[in-house]
Amino acid sequence: MKILVVDDELDVKPLFMQRFRKEIKQGDIEIHFANSGEEALIYLNDKLSEVVLILSDVNMPGMSGLELLYSIRHKHQYSPPFIMMITAYGDEDNRKRSFELGADDFLTKPLDFVLLKEKLKELDV
Repeated sequence: MKILVVDDELDVKPLFMQRFRKEIKQGDIEIHFANSGEEALIYLNDKLSEVVLILSDVNMPGMSGLELLYSIRHKHQYSPPFIMMITAYGDEDNRKRSFELGADDFLTKPLDFVLLKEKLKELDV
């Protein structure tokens, strides 16, 4: 399963690499990272058909996660991947807006990696 994590925080990459070390080593998961919504769109222009799941932060400088979500859901011709939005702000407005724009799930920071791994097992891919 190829996952794209979109987050402007620099500590996200080492955290995901450590938490998914076993799955990466076994070849079950391949994780790629983008530091912004704009960078994610550039990556997806070439790789959208390969990505199964996008985990995107809601609040980022430049293009927000919600703008990225809208762009993916409304501007790409291919069947979009699963998209989970992540935010430190678990407020109902961001949650509601995420689902209105086509998010499949909504998670809050700090991420519960046990819960995330359970959700990944539920994805039918």
